[in-house]
Amino acid sequence: MLDFQTCDAARLRRDPAYDGLFFTGVRTTGIYCRPVCPVKQPFSRNVAYYPSAAAAERAGFRPCLRCRPETAPFSPAWNGTRSTIERALRLIEEGALDQDGVETLAARLGIGGRHLARLFARHIGASPLQTAQTVRIQRAKRLLNDGDLPITEIAFRAGFRSVRRFNAVFQALYGRPPSTLRASSVHHRAARGPAHRAGANGDGPAAGGEAGGPMPQMGLALDPEEAVSPSQVVRA
Repeated sequence: MLDFQTCDAARLRRDPAYDGLFFTGVRTTGIYCRPVCPVKQPFSRNVAYYPSAAAAERAGFRPCLRCRPETAPFSPAWNGTRSTIERALRLIEEGALDQDGVETLAARLGIGGRHLARLFARHIGASPLQTAQTVRIQRAKRLLNDGDLPITEIAFRAGFRSVRRFNAVFQALYGRPPSTLRASSVHHRAARGPAHRAGANGDGPAAGGEAGGPMPQMGLALDPEEAVSPSQVVRA
């Protein structure tokens, strides 16, 4: 993880070179953002920095609806075990933890489950199960913003085992049901016209970094059925 001064300087100048390398949690709003977020900059004394979206959510922050952390590059600068972590993240993105557990994922990587959990805690700041949950929510958010699929289909495409679970996790993270974001996204795309159909960003945060609503970032507790992965969880 980069030091506070480096992150703070990159945030204040909105340096795109650092996009995806860290996320900013704004204590006064409970929102976390990318370093390139266009909203009014909060005071440095009111922010904390995290190596991943999952870590920010784990700390209780909600994702910004303006800069959309789910679209940020997910490539922290790791040393030594980078290839193992990158492969694990790739497998999680492909749905490795949607049906199977952490031990199965670790076996595919040729390491033990406890070692995998330690690597995620050290380099991602969250567990594999936490990471998998964040990945599911990010998939769902992109599908909500950029398409017209029914909520039920979005839930299963994103990797959730039930619509009920999807609604509960989304509500806990964003403070609103997915149907409300779908409605605002459809309205926004219609207002802007077909040329901008794919890319509505939703509501933006208020001055100081708030994203207009109550992720990971955070305030989201894993169910036993979901709880098996250490890098992107939403917990209370």
